[in-house]
Amino acid sequence: MDPDFWLFGAVGFAAQLVDGALGMAYGVISTSVLLSFGVTPANASASVHAAKMFTGVASGVSHIVYGNVDWKLLALLAGGGVLGGGLGAYVLTSIPGEVVKPYVVAWLGLMGLVILYRAWRQTRPKVFSWRSPLPLGLLGGFFDAIGGGGWGPVVTSSLMGAGADPRKAIGTTNAAEVFVAVATSVTFLASLLSGHWATEGLRGLLWSLAGLIAGGVIAAPVAGWMTKVLPLRLLTWLVGGVVVGLAVWQAVLLF
Repeated sequence: MDPDFWLFGAVGFAAQLVDGALGMAYGVISTSVLLSFGVTPANASASVHAAKMFTGVASGVSHIVYGNVDWKLLALLAGGGVLGGGLGAYVLTSIPGEVVKPYVVAWLGLMGLVILYRAWRQTRPKVFSWRSPLPLGLLGGFFDAIGGGGWGPVVTSSLMGAGADPRKAIGTTNAAEVFVAVATSVTFLASLLSGHWATEGLRGLLWSLAGLIAGGVIAAPVAGWMTKVLPLRLLTWLVGGVVVGLAVWQAVLLF
């Protein structure tokens, strides 16, 4: 078996463990590793979203089993995410994704600081009051497709920044992500078949893709359980720390 399978199996396991427990980072971690191996941004995003179709199902089922999903919010986020993901994938195959990435990093850092502030002040979770989850899903899906990862950082951090229950925010975001991944992957495939997107090297990523899927599917049930049992304040601190850390890391890569 190709060594890339085991390497990316470990990457997929670690990324899904963080993503499933904290609501973000699978795409960011997986895409960053692929890019470090010289994979083009579009190929990296296409590969990660193909993997997310499988890991997203496992993660979503896990969160449903542990009662971490708000169904109304799920429908609205998924609807917006499908539109945003399809649009983002089309744009990524047309222009460089780096053009919008600084805006994602800025939003990421701001939301991380808001979450950390709430953890410090011990602000109690409240019923989610965001009046338009569909536009939030559209924004998250667009940035996710453009950057190969961004659904969790944008959506989970925004929900928690608005005061949503951390468990519901994380579980619902993870459950909605599978719909975004399917829409994004279908758009990539349609762009490839229609000739809009001419790419090379996708065949060489098959073992890496298989590893990402296998590692992520194994980690998903563990991550869902972690979200259920971790204390709310600790969960809030962890999410805020991860968001700020991702923002700093992405800023370093950009500048």
